[in-house]
Amino acid sequence: QVQLVESGGGLVQPGGSLRLSCAASGSIFSIKTMAWYRQAPGKQRELVAGITSGGSTTYADSVKGRFTISRDNAKNTVLLQMDSLKPEDTAVYYCKMLVSSGMLYDAYWGQGTQVTVSS
Repeated sequence: QVQLVESGGGLVQPGGSLRLSCAASGSIFSIKTMAWYRQAPGKQRELVAGITSGGSTTYADSVKGRFTISRDNAKNTVLLQMDSLKPEDTAVYYCKMLVSSGMLYDAYWGQGTQVTVSS
């Protein structure tokens, strides 16, 4: 079994920064893609940023130039540096990883961490 634990959420003023972290533990052979999603009240969950095992990244248009995703393969960790935060970034942020314990890859989700941007 694999567990994902997130940390780093909280309350920040507009224009501020936060860094989210998500660490995977358990029966891990390899991790393909790592990604961050978010879900605001009354809205669907959306992709914020993703990173492949080779380091290629993708971002939602709404966060390009403000958020940076990175990964530490040795620690099975994905980070999301969020700068110039806006009130519309307020949401519960979830990490997602495609993890193989041997043969096949399965998708795992973190429990979510609240990010609130407000003055």
